[in-house]
Amino acid sequence: MEQRGRRTWMERWICVAFMVALLTFRGEASAQIRYSISEEVKEGSVVGNIAKDLGIDKATLKDREYRIVGSSTEPLFRLNMDDGLLYVSRKMDREEICERSNACIINLKTVLENPLEIHYVAIEVLDVNDHSPVFPEKEKRLEIFESTSPGARFQLQPARDPDGGHDTFSIQLYRLSQNDHFRLEVKDRGEDGKIPVLYLHKPLDKETARSHSLLLTAVDGGKPAKTGTMGIIVNVLDVNDNMPVFAKDSYAAVLNENSRIGTTIMQVNATDLDDGLNGEVVYSFGNNVNTKLRKLFEVDSTTGEIIVKGLIDFEAKDRYEIDIKASDKGPVPLETEKSVIITIVDLNDNAPEIEVTSFSRAIPENSKPGTTVALISVNDNDSGLNGKVICYISEDVPFTLTPSLQENMYSIVTKVLLDREHQSNYDVTIIAKDAGEQPLSSEKTISVTVSDVNDNSPAFSTSPYTFYVIENNVAGASLFSVSARDCDEGDNALISYSIQRNGDEHKTFTSFLNINSEKGDILALKSFDFETLKTFHFQVVATDSGTPPLSSNVTVNVFILDQNDNAPVILYPVSSNGSAEGVEEIPRNVNAGHLVTKVRAYDADIGYNGWLLFSLQEVTDHSLFGLDRYTGQIRTLRSFTETDEAEHKLLILVKDNGNVSLSATATVIVKVVEPKEAFAASDVKSAAKEDEGNDVTFYLMITLGSVSVLFLISIIVLIAMQCSKTTDYTSKYLQEPNYDGTLCHSIQYRSGDKRYMLVGPRMSIGSTIAPGSHANTLVLPDRRSASGEVRKINLFKRHFWYECSQSLTFRS
Repeated sequence: MEQRGRRTWMERWICVAFMVALLTFRGEASAQIRYSISEEVKEGSVVGNIAKDLGIDKATLKDREYRIVGSSTEPLFRLNMDDGLLYVSRKMDREEICERSNACIINLKTVLENPLEIHYVAIEVLDVNDHSPVFPEKEKRLEIFESTSPGARFQLQPARDPDGGHDTFSIQLYRLSQNDHFRLEVKDRGEDGKIPVLYLHKPLDKETARSHSLLLTAVDGGKPAKTGTMGIIVNVLDVNDNMPVFAKDSYAAVLNENSRIGTTIMQVNATDLDDGLNGEVVYSFGNNVNTKLRKLFEVDSTTGEIIVKGLIDFEAKDRYEIDIKASDKGPVPLETEKSVIITIVDLNDNAPEIEVTSFSRAIPENSKPGTTVALISVNDNDSGLNGKVICYISEDVPFTLTPSLQENMYSIVTKVLLDREHQSNYDVTIIAKDAGEQPLSSEKTISVTVSDVNDNSPAFSTSPYTFYVIENNVAGASLFSVSARDCDEGDNALISYSIQRNGDEHKTFTSFLNINSEKGDILALKSFDFETLKTFHFQVVATDSGTPPLSSNVTVNVFILDQNDNAPVILYPVSSNGSAEGVEEIPRNVNAGHLVTKVRAYDADIGYNGWLLFSLQEVTDHSLFGLDRYTGQIRTLRSFTETDEAEHKLLILVKDNGNVSLSATATVIVKVVEPKEAFAASDVKSAAKEDEGNDVTFYLMITLGSVSVLFLISIIVLIAMQCSKTTDYTSKYLQEPNYDGTLCHSIQYRSGDKRYMLVGPRMSIGSTIAPGSHANTLVLPDRRSASGEVRKINLFKRHFWYECSQSLTFRS
């Protein structure tokens, strides 16, 4: 409406100006010739008939040299002297001639000679709309920030129309091509013409349209109107008004646990419609992403790739939600966050874990089958089949694994009765294996100790015990030791020893014995004498300290060993005052080898300690007498002569065969008498000898018969005992005849694999045993007294029966 009002006002002004110009023209026309001609007429066009209009005879024009006085430049018009017409000499361009004058009038000065006349001819060049409006530039580029507010105005350079000298043909209006954002305003600057102004009607958005192409058209007033155009390119300058936008509404990825560091999980993509730094997007974690996630993942700031940075463990977490931030690089960066969900896929990377929740390290050996030893729990952090666990015990042990009501809980229980003495400790290995494609397994070993129960009695190392003790031992000193072992342990295996003292028979021997209750050392409170006691036995009891206590006993057999502690005792000769001195009378006419007498002695010891040897220490004539070193018999070595002395003294040494020999001496005085005296004495001795021989023979027959009967009984008893005994222990008394007719008294006994013999001195047949000799010493019968011989035989019988009874007692 405003533009239309302006146009009406200009038309009115043009009309007024035309009327004023017309009145002015009419006033001047009276003074000069005035022609009008349109521009752009062809060359040679007639402008007017000057001669006629001036009233000049055209015939005189040539003579009067009618000419146009003009400039040196090429004239626009020429005058034809023949017909008086004014022609256009070249094509005229009003805009070139008059530039921007409203009225283009060319004043020509014409001259006639003879007479001189000057006439002025005004030629008005009439404008023709022969030019289109022209803008100073074909294309106008504008740069407008997209943040520019509506209502902003941008002045444009107006178009120029050479026909502008005539208001009709000047630019009358501007038109702007159809668009949504701009409108056109025109400012009328009077002589400067109309100026187009670009008006921002609607806000710009670079992200919607980076530029706008407009066409500005200038229209003049010709009919038809001519137009000129100028392209307007509006480049929208970016303002950081757009946040980065992710390509997807949601992001999700699947990742295997234990993926290698550096593995790309996925790539996010965001775009920013802004330009330059405002549209350059960088990626990072959101502000709420914690430090733990930053250690596991990283984001490539340029590409948006999410990369594995740390160890991914399904068992730690099976799903991650990470905020990824996209930011531009504008001065004031705009940013957008998007959640990325990463689901972790479980792999069979965890072996089952075995945990002992309850454990009895020691279990009594008398525990019943089914007794619980331990409770274990099994856990596998994997899922599905990877976390399904099977448990079993690998070794052949008296334990089994039973599942409990609660899943993955097991009990280790006993299968059979345990025996600590057989095995006191078990290493039970539990193996747990999962059901994954590549199964993983683990094992755990627990040590089960079988605790002791007092179920074993003490056991002696040897049964029975046999010990040998040398007589004359030190009273109170340890003699020997017994030892028992208990397969139990602790107090159940703590053994105390004692001597069993029940019954009168055992008290006789055990009263002088004592035992160390802890060590089993046995000591005697007095010294033993072999000659009084040769052997005895007793019971030792071993008792443990369990509850209730268990015990066992063992028989201890003790043999006293002889020691050379008795010196030989001379039995004959013995004088009335008790000294070992005797007198023997022999006839002078005896032959060599005649038995003078026999030195008799005994030793209370046995064996070599009681084996006596006789030797001559002193003799008046070594050629007359000889001494048997074993029997003690003194015999003549030759017959007596007249020169031999009537009395001889023999000093005889009797010693035993002990390591340290003991000895005694006897003196025998031999008197040589004449045969008559000797005969009288011999008669008496012969009678006595006959009597003695008859008695001795009788008693020997009785003795031999008794010995035979006892021997047969002993053999029967021994056979019966041998059949009934299971041990190797035996003891025997044997009497064996020696090669020279001497009875060797010996004791034989066996212990285990060893056999022992105690040997006594040799006994000659016909010899008697002195009282108290214990069959150790041979004694020669005394021919001087028959009554004495009878007494000795009786003593022999009593001693023989004593020895036999002792032998039978020992065997039993």
